[in-house]
Amino acid sequence: MNDNERERAGAEEETGDSGDLEEIHDDDTALEIPELAPDDAEMEEEAEEEEDGGDDAAELKNQLLRALAETENVRRRAKKDVSDAGRYGIANFARDMLSVSDNMARALDSIPSEAREESDIVKALVEGVEMTAREMATALERHGIKQVNPLGEKFDYNMHQAMFEAPATGQPDGTIIEVVQAGYVIGDRLLRPAMVGVAKAAPPPKEQEGEAAGDESEADNLGATLDTSA
Repeated sequence: MNDNERERAGAEEETGDSGDLEEIHDDDTALEIPELAPDDAEMEEEAEEEEDGGDDAAELKNQLLRALAETENVRRRAKKDVSDAGRYGIANFARDMLSVSDNMARALDSIPSEAREESDIVKALVEGVEMTAREMATALERHGIKQVNPLGEKFDYNMHQAMFEAPATGQPDGTIIEVVQAGYVIGDRLLRPAMVGVAKAAPPPKEQEGEAAGDESEADNLGATLDTSA
């Protein structure tokens, strides 16, 4: 071994001795960090935040449900309005056409039957008016407008308009005995009430006898009050 190798070996021994670091284990100097207990105020605050968050979610859900229900109601109302507009939108126009139909019926009723037989011109005119009236009635029915002729039926204030009462007709009380003007309905709604005459039952015999007796007593009282001294 030459001198260079000896120097190199000596340097390695010195470096090995000084390079090894001693591990220090000092249990006495280690700091113990205590676990901090959670603050009660913070816990309550977190609980309140969770509760508030749950209430907000419930409120938002209720608002959403109400909004959906309202939207559905609006949709149904709009659908019904569109349907009613298509069905009843011509009510005012139809009511005006009823006046025309009534006038044609009055014109036909005003022509005597003798004039129809004697004059061919009058007969042709009557046939033309009758044909026009039938065509108008067919057109009205095509649009859901129907005539109401309640002769012999029970009076209904929702469908009929009483023009007079006829006592002692032999019909039950409230029976329609005459139709002055026919009524009309459009769909399931009343377009024009029928103008009718209604039977009125006669008062019971007891009431008639009571009224007669009352009249006699009034006559007796009247005679008793007369001054006969003159």
